[in-house]
Amino acid sequence: MLIIYTFFTEVLGYFIKYNDQFLFFSDDRYAWHNVIIYNIYQLIFFLFFYRVYQRTLKKASHKTWVKYGSYLCILAYVIDSIIYNPLHNRLSHAHIVGSVILIFILILYFLEKKSEESLYPQKHNLLFWVSMGLFAFYFVFPLVLIFGNVSIDLQFYFRRTLLSLIGIMYGCFIIGLLVGKRQAFR
Repeated sequence: MLIIYTFFTEVLGYFIKYNDQFLFFSDDRYAWHNVIIYNIYQLIFFLFFYRVYQRTLKKASHKTWVKYGSYLCILAYVIDSIIYNPLHNRLSHAHIVGSVILIFILILYFLEKKSEESLYPQKHNLLFWVSMGLFAFYFVFPLVLIFGNVSIDLQFYFRRTLLSLIGIMYGCFIIGLLVGKRQAFR
């Protein structure tokens, strides 16, 4: 479902930006603004994975931290939406908070996986590959958001870096889908 949602978000974002028939706003100054769908997408993306890891983690304290991390992420999006108009501005501060929380949750997951004994090697665990991809992308994503508005040269460099990391993340997802076995999932 998440892959389909991601695909349709990207298609809708493309059409809004490059096709005059798809508009959120009648004002021509904002006709190409598609940032709202990405703000919503990012929040849903974070909350989806927080829920997956909350259900996957075994330690009760880790589950509690994920729950509070979810609340903190929602609060960050609400506050950022009050400060910046989410219809026209990227909610960078909220994205950074969500990314840091996700990285923290991923570290908890990796620590549990390291201490857990399993009959199956990690290479057959879909969630392990998804976690690797998420970690690769979201470890750098907040830095791109923080430093990406510095200069045009850095924006170009960070854009290439971001696209490369997106490729790595989805590559890990695909590897997990190809080599994953249901019995190894956790």
